[in-house]
Amino acid sequence: MRKSDKQIAAMTGAGLNLIAQALSIYDRDLRLAVCNRRFQEMFSLPEHLVTPGARFDDTIRHITEKGEYGDVGDVADFVQSKVDQALAFEPHYVERTRSNGRMISIEGAPLPEGGWVTVYTDITRTKRVEQLLRSRSEELSDQVIAHTEELSAANRELAATITRLEETKRQLTGMEARTRLTTEMMPAHIAHVDADGFYTYTNRRLSSVFPGRPSDLLGMHIAEALGSSAFEKIEPHLLNAYKGGSPVFEFTEDHDSRRIRVAFTPDGEGGVYILSMDVTEETQARVALQQARRRELAAQMTSGLAHDFSNLLTIMLGMQGRLEKMDLPQEAGDLVQGTLSAARRGGRLLDRITHMTTSRTLRPQAVKPGTLLNELKILASPALPLGMGLSVLDHTPDQALLLDPGQLQDALLNLILNARDACGTSGQITVSAHAVGSTWLELSVSDTGPGFSPEALKKAVHPFFTTKGSEGSGLGLSMVYDMVKLTGGSMRTGNTVSGASVTLRLPYRPAPGADGGLALLVEDSEELRAAFREMLMDLGFTVIEAVSVDEASALTADLPGIALVLSDIKLEGEATGIDLADRLDGTALPCILMTSLPPSDPLHKDALRRGPVLQKPFTTHQLSRLIRPEAPA
Repeated sequence: MRKSDKQIAAMTGAGLNLIAQALSIYDRDLRLAVCNRRFQEMFSLPEHLVTPGARFDDTIRHITEKGEYGDVGDVADFVQSKVDQALAFEPHYVERTRSNGRMISIEGAPLPEGGWVTVYTDITRTKRVEQLLRSRSEELSDQVIAHTEELSAANRELAATITRLEETKRQLTGMEARTRLTTEMMPAHIAHVDADGFYTYTNRRLSSVFPGRPSDLLGMHIAEALGSSAFEKIEPHLLNAYKGGSPVFEFTEDHDSRRIRVAFTPDGEGGVYILSMDVTEETQARVALQQARRRELAAQMTSGLAHDFSNLLTIMLGMQGRLEKMDLPQEAGDLVQGTLSAARRGGRLLDRITHMTTSRTLRPQAVKPGTLLNELKILASPALPLGMGLSVLDHTPDQALLLDPGQLQDALLNLILNARDACGTSGQITVSAHAVGSTWLELSVSDTGPGFSPEALKKAVHPFFTTKGSEGSGLGLSMVYDMVKLTGGSMRTGNTVSGASVTLRLPYRPAPGADGGLALLVEDSEELRAAFREMLMDLGFTVIEAVSVDEASALTADLPGIALVLSDIKLEGEATGIDLADRLDGTALPCILMTSLPPSDPLHKDALRRGPVLQKPFTTHQLSRLIRPEAPA
């Protein structure tokens, strides 16, 4: 404890000891937080029961066994009833006669942070005076009686005021309860820390934003709650908020590499309000959208050039073809062949540029990473020299994920062939895969070659940059980078102690994995419902149907056995299939969206941020690939 805290504690203790009444404060766990000396003296308590942390039930048991409550039959039941009453945290005022004949009043009130404060007052003298006044009431003068009547009227008015205040308190308590319920339902952590960084309010949602961190934070310091690594990242912004700023920022936490957005707002009294939320999926969608826009811009810039370049290559190939048919000297013939070879290579390069800049649609399906990696080893091994080894280390869970197996295998094969070219005729290539929490699927290709040069590390993903001279196009890593970014992931190049390494991070999106059972079909077109119902039944599902989000939500609430939801985006009513997916988020109930809207439609784009979207019309096989791994063609 800091010196100032000790001084404050000493001053607080001294002040409480000056109070004539006995006072105790217990926290929400029924442990003593603080009491004064009068509390110990009034009930003759031993030292260990007035030490902070002492248990409430131990104190009640002690004074019960000493006869404080008279003859109690079952002490254990009596103590438990007192504990249950304390846990209810209801305000109360009672008067009772102690075993020694003295009268005390007991007034208790709950605290906003949990726990309660109780004040005990010895009212023996007051009660004796009241009895004396009642016994001698006939001797009182008319003036005293008049004053007594006035006092009674004042007391009645005061009672009415107290009633109004209690009603106001009841309304405020209800409002506070509704506010707390609302904040606790929000998918974000809302909290307040005081000027020293200790939590005074929390909606208990920290663990949903920062996996592995506690949720019961009242009285805890923010550095302890977040952990040293996360606190280091937010501390400069928190200090800015203490100075009056309102920073909003993002950072990546270390546990699952989730992306967190935090907003600090000063309260004007030295403390700070905190709003933090998990924006990992939003970030992944934003990265994918940015890459798609870059590709659209690249396509616009290169389409005209590619067209003209293609025409020029066609003319060159035609002219060289005519020259090839002429009776030319050997030296001229060699030049013609060289020109033809260069022109054809230009054509192949043009094809790769066109493939890279034109629209490439990801086609995710349910795939087990282990199966994909086994197939990759079979595909890549024949292309490697005899003296080169290929190891595949699969540490991924045995779970189907939504991946585009074709594009992912192409990307990994590209990296393996690059590693082969770097190693020469011998060496070792290692492909490893593991999950980063429930956020990312990480795949790495490393080799025992010379590693990346400083220039290569800087320009590795730049189009047309190559270290292979005339043998390379410089588009391989660019296309891998493009594929990863389209998924919302990231790519990292670097050197290890033994060679080069390229690491891909793809969003970890589990496949629905429903293998029959009850399916909820949400579609407002009767004709389409019939077609989709037939598809689901062919896949082994029993089907129930809805035409709106409200109807679907009611069915999911009433029928716990639903295994899959297949919903159109545009439905009857104002709510959309996207709204239904949001309502089901966090319930572990898989929801697949489908639509006939074009990919450029804002609703279609919004749906893609949540996962794959089936474009109408689609086949039973296309639906099956999203649900089950390795579905037969």
